[in-house]
Amino acid sequence: MSDTVLDRFLRYVVIDTQSDASSPTQPSTAKQLTLGRLLVDELQAIGISDAHLDEHGYVYATIPATSAKNNVPVICFCSHMDTAPDFSGTGVKPQVIENYQGGDIVLPGDTSRIIRAGDNPELANNIGNTIITSDGTTLLGADDKAGLAEIMTAAEILMNNPDIKHGAIRLLFTPDEEIARGVEKVDLAKLGADFGYTVDGETPGHIEDETFSADGVDIEIKGVAIHPGFAFGKMENAIRIAGEIIARLPRDLAPESTRGKQGFIHPTGVSGAMESASIHFIIRDFVDAGLTEKEELLEGIVKEVMASYPGSTYTFKVTEQYRNMNNVLSEHPQIMDYALEAVERAGMKAVRGSIRGGTDGSRLTAMGLPCPNIFAGGHAFHSPLEWISHQDMDKAVATLVELAKIWEERA
Repeated sequence: MSDTVLDRFLRYVVIDTQSDASSPTQPSTAKQLTLGRLLVDELQAIGISDAHLDEHGYVYATIPATSAKNNVPVICFCSHMDTAPDFSGTGVKPQVIENYQGGDIVLPGDTSRIIRAGDNPELANNIGNTIITSDGTTLLGADDKAGLAEIMTAAEILMNNPDIKHGAIRLLFTPDEEIARGVEKVDLAKLGADFGYTVDGETPGHIEDETFSADGVDIEIKGVAIHPGFAFGKMENAIRIAGEIIARLPRDLAPESTRGKQGFIHPTGVSGAMESASIHFIIRDFVDAGLTEKEELLEGIVKEVMASYPGSTYTFKVTEQYRNMNNVLSEHPQIMDYALEAVERAGMKAVRGSIRGGTDGSRLTAMGLPCPNIFAGGHAFHSPLEWISHQDMDKAVATLVELAKIWEERA
C-alpha cells in the first residue's frame, strides 16, 4: 500500500466511530465496526494474514518475527478506534495546513473557534510542518486515530523490511476506550503478548507509566414526596438534598482546581425528582489511599446533609474502575527503559511522565499485560480545537520501529 501515516490518518478520521456510554452492547456503537473492517482489510493487504475482527469489535493481528532468536518477548502495540462522546464526531472535515508559519489557527467551519498559539505551546515546535485540524464543527479524532495510523504505518515498514530484526508483534485495536470499556472483552490468551504499549499519548517524546487510580461513586437518595400544597413540615425533596450535597463539595478538590499529582472529586451526572435523585461521581488519585480518603470525605458530606432530612435515606456505592499502572510497571523496568531509548533513537528527548486519566493500558496492566503509554502526537483531545502534525506522527512511527528492534537486540 505504501501509504504515509498522514494518508491513513485522513482516511480514518472521516469515519464516525463515537462510542456511547448509554448503550449496553459491545461495541457500544455498530459504526465502530466500519473502521475495524477497514483496518483488517488494510492489514491483510500488507501481508498480515491472521488479521481479523472478532464478535466484540476487537481487531487482532500478528507481525511475524524476523529474528532467529527464540527468546524475544512478544510485545503488543495497542490503540483504540472510538472517539469521545464529549463532542460530535459525525462529518469530520479535516483541514491540512502545509508549512505552518506560526500564530493562531482559525477553524473555517466555525470561525469563533480558534486554536490559539498561546494556549498551545507545542505549535511553536511545528513551524514549517503540516498541521491537521477539524473544521471546528466536530472533534478531529486524533485521539486515537493518530495511534491507529502510526501503528499501521510501522506495521507496513516492518512487513516490507524483513532485514529489520524483531520478535513477534501483536496488534490490538479496541472499541469503547473512551467510555472505559476498551478491554472488557479482550482475550489475553489469544493475544499472547508478554508486554504491551498503548499509542495514545500526547506530546512527542513523552512516555507515561503512571495513571490515576479511579473509582466511580453512585449515590441514590430517597426523599419524602407529598403534594406541595400540603408539604409544610413533611416534604423532603430529593432534588434539594442532591443539590446540598453538590454545593458542599470542596472547591479545591475539583478537576478545575487540581493539577499534577493532585486528585479530585468530580460529579459527572445528577438526575431525579422530588421522591428520588441520583448523583454520579468519579474519584481520582494517584495513590489508592487517596481514593479512600476522598470517598470517606464524600460520604461524610452526604451524612451531614442527610442528618437534616430524617425521613430520607441514601445508598452509597463505590465501583472500582482502574488502578495506577505504575503499581505493576515498576516491577518491569525494562519496559520503560526500552521505550525511552526508542524515543532517543528516533531523534527526540525522552520524557517520562504521568497521565491525569487512564488508558486501555491501565486495565491491561491490571489484567496481567504490563502496558505503558507512548505519545501519538495529538493535542486538545475531545474538543473541536484538536490538532496534530504530520511530522509528529512520523516520530511516533519511528519510535515504534526502534522499539521493536530494541526488544530483539536485548533478548
